[in-house]
Amino acid sequence: MRGGGRLIWIFVFLFFMVAVTFASDDAKTSAPAVAAPLAEARPVQEDFHGTKIVDKYRWLEDGNNSDTQKWVAEEMSYTRGVLDKLPGRDAVHKRLTELLSIGSIGVPQIGGKYYFYTRRDGMQNQPVLYVREGVDGKDRVLVDANQLAADGTIALDWYEASEHGKYVAYGTSAGGSEMSTLHIIETKSGKQLPDTIERTRAASIAWMPDNSGFYYTRFPKKGDVEAGQEVYNRHVFYHVLGDDPAKDELIFGEGRDPEDWPSVNLDNDGRMLLITVSQGWTKTELFLMDLKKGTPPIRITTGKNFLYNGTVYNGRLYILTNEDAPRYRVFMAEAGNYERDDWKEIIPQTGGVLKDASVWGGKIFAQYEQNASSQLTIFDIGGTKLKDLALPAIGTVFGSSGKWNRDEIFYGFQSFTFAPSIYRYDLEEGETTLWAKVDAPSIDPVGYEVAQEWYHSKDGTRVPMFIVHKKGLKKDGRNPTLLTAYGGFNISVTPAFSRTAYLWMEHGGIYALANLRGGAEFGEDWHRAGMLDKKQNVFDDMIAGAEHLIAEKYTDKDHLAIQGGSNGGLLMGAMITQRPDLFRAVVCQVPLLDMLRYQNFQIAKLWIPEYGSADNPEQFKWLYAYSPYHHVKAGTEYPAVLFMTADTDTRVDPMHAKKMAALMQGAASNGKSKERPILLRIETKAGHGAGKPVTKQIEEFTDVYEFLFWQLGVR
Repeated sequence: MRGGGRLIWIFVFLFFMVAVTFASDDAKTSAPAVAAPLAEARPVQEDFHGTKIVDKYRWLEDGNNSDTQKWVAEEMSYTRGVLDKLPGRDAVHKRLTELLSIGSIGVPQIGGKYYFYTRRDGMQNQPVLYVREGVDGKDRVLVDANQLAADGTIALDWYEASEHGKYVAYGTSAGGSEMSTLHIIETKSGKQLPDTIERTRAASIAWMPDNSGFYYTRFPKKGDVEAGQEVYNRHVFYHVLGDDPAKDELIFGEGRDPEDWPSVNLDNDGRMLLITVSQGWTKTELFLMDLKKGTPPIRITTGKNFLYNGTVYNGRLYILTNEDAPRYRVFMAEAGNYERDDWKEIIPQTGGVLKDASVWGGKIFAQYEQNASSQLTIFDIGGTKLKDLALPAIGTVFGSSGKWNRDEIFYGFQSFTFAPSIYRYDLEEGETTLWAKVDAPSIDPVGYEVAQEWYHSKDGTRVPMFIVHKKGLKKDGRNPTLLTAYGGFNISVTPAFSRTAYLWMEHGGIYALANLRGGAEFGEDWHRAGMLDKKQNVFDDMIAGAEHLIAEKYTDKDHLAIQGGSNGGLLMGAMITQRPDLFRAVVCQVPLLDMLRYQNFQIAKLWIPEYGSADNPEQFKWLYAYSPYHHVKAGTEYPAVLFMTADTDTRVDPMHAKKMAALMQGAASNGKSKERPILLRIETKAGHGAGKPVTKQIEEFTDVYEFLFWQLGVR
């Protein structure tokens, strides 16, 4: 059910989506440093609830400080001096260019006679928005973000077609900022309307059926709120086409918690506006506004700590929730009678996790997840199961779409050895056909095999792991192995078509993906078992996964590397400090590492419900117990580490990677090592990773795999 209630965009799953080279030409062309430029220690002492903490590198938090900028330039020179000298770089770069030329495709949106979808081909830096008239019609370019910036750093963030497809609202942002500017284009003519709305990051859009306007979300401008609050206070407005956006009517959000995250959804009649308000990753509230009566939004949930998402169809409200059902179920409330006591359960909880349930074509299209793999089921509008839809393999449904009055549903599917493909299901005929697919001529997936294995974590919990490699690989205990995971924010990590992973596997490497607690693979209980005071479970799961790979003779500690980004970067930091003996190399991307101060930067207050805050005495205890920045021990030999961040990251502040790199270079026994170095790589104009140009991805992955090949002895 659509409504954006889970805030997945904030921590987009980023195994490999991080930075490239430092954007300063001076840093690129200056003579490479022969040793790490040790940062000056400038101790700052702070008292946390009676515990005195000394921070030697607080000064690196200020990215605008000239001393910080000088040190960063020296770091970039040092990093380039190490990575650029590694053998085989040209060959790696060439193969990655071939692999990343394999395109991408999005699930189409339906708008009247039109079908809208994104596709990226070859060396295009950004996906292009196409429109197709008729399901089998000819494609036409509608929006091409590649034409907006020569270096490809302006991204198409999102789009939403009007009910009949007359218009499309879409957002673009520059330099990885993700703070979109909303534009509107007329589909038939390709004419841009003058309506432009700033600060529409991850906008939720609900068009009126007559195309006259739309409900949408936006953030305040600097100066309209207290400094620093402009990244919060997301409110709902209504825009009439042709009107001045500055005069748009405020619909929802005034006086509420600044960290609320509302999203909007209209019913099939254009009468009922459903507002879904996310409050962290364990609670949402539903508000319903009768537009015909003109009454204010009324809350229809009960304030409980559960997730709710819904849609209104013919006046009835269909609600997907984990209320007293950690694997989710569906309720229905009759038109005009939305009181909680009158909800009727129509799809009960089962063994699989019900990820989505959308009302399309008078049916309920349900997406389940069983052991970290997707399943699809069709129900009638009353909740009676009609049929299961067969999928091509064990893998992931990465999106779906439909309309309440159409008998067709689209969904995307991919897996480790199955390139992204779009399928069309005909509700009337009960048939599935391939609508479009990504061609991958330079990969032969038949030569690879996928296995799912289970292992026991420290407390006995069974955890699954996918293992992918060339067929015929021998378990000799020395295979180069790359283990990745995420473990947080109620996000599932499921089989995906990783183009760059093929470079690794082509050279005899094993690619492993662990499904740690903190994610959504087994429902809300699995999520809550890896958040707040239980975050250590995530780290224990990762350690046990690495030990499993060694025990099963896939690899050993000298041939094992790990990689993760964002929340997965925090995971990498914990692995570095908790088990430095277990890994040869670590790629730590856009990470959170100083968990005592993380909430003071960028949009990080939104993550307090997941992590906690050091401002709270009890929460300080568990954060301090694992905060990677506070557990680097002088004289310890750590794995070789490649920290990767971006100065334009508007999610995770680059101060984390800067401070951690400075601390480890000064404290670790291998801080000055030429064979097992601590490296820092900083990008500009690429942000947290979303919308990163392909040309920058190629440069970034060249550095990543050159580093890993070097450290694990891959030739």
